[in-house]
Amino acid sequence: MTLRAFLTTLTLSAVAATGAYAQDDAAKAAIKARQAQMDLYAFNLGALGAMAKGAVAYDADAASKAAGNLAMLTKLDQSRMWPEGSDDMSADNTRALPAMWENMGDVMAKGGDLAKAAAAMEAAAGNGLESLQAAMGPLGGACGACHKAYRAPES
Repeated sequence: MTLRAFLTTLTLSAVAATGAYAQDDAAKAAIKARQAQMDLYAFNLGALGAMAKGAVAYDADAASKAAGNLAMLTKLDQSRMWPEGSDDMSADNTRALPAMWENMGDVMAKGGDLAKAAAAMEAAAGNGLESLQAAMGPLGGACGACHKAYRAPES
């Protein structure tokens, strides 16, 4: 092999490796972004759940704020959070099943159901404990519907 051929091969290999590395970085960033969004869902849902269960005293203002946060979070543009190659078979530190990418229409419909349930909670949360409690079931069900279908169990 001539020096020129060797350098050409070396350069092409480096370019290919850089592309794979950049794709891996994009998948990792997307996974971190969606996990951060899920953490914010859990943080706010936890406050509402604690009130609904009586673990903490009902506070209309705090409930309204947590519910408003949830409703706002459902409106975030997630289009860059779900790139190909960011499922649990292709990347570490995620439980997103490959079936999500095969059924994106269903995933989007479930996201729409979550947004509706979060909006209902936003309307209900500040109107008394009973109102908050009534909105918890549909909200939890909307979260669970996507998780049951498209999230791998904890290992």
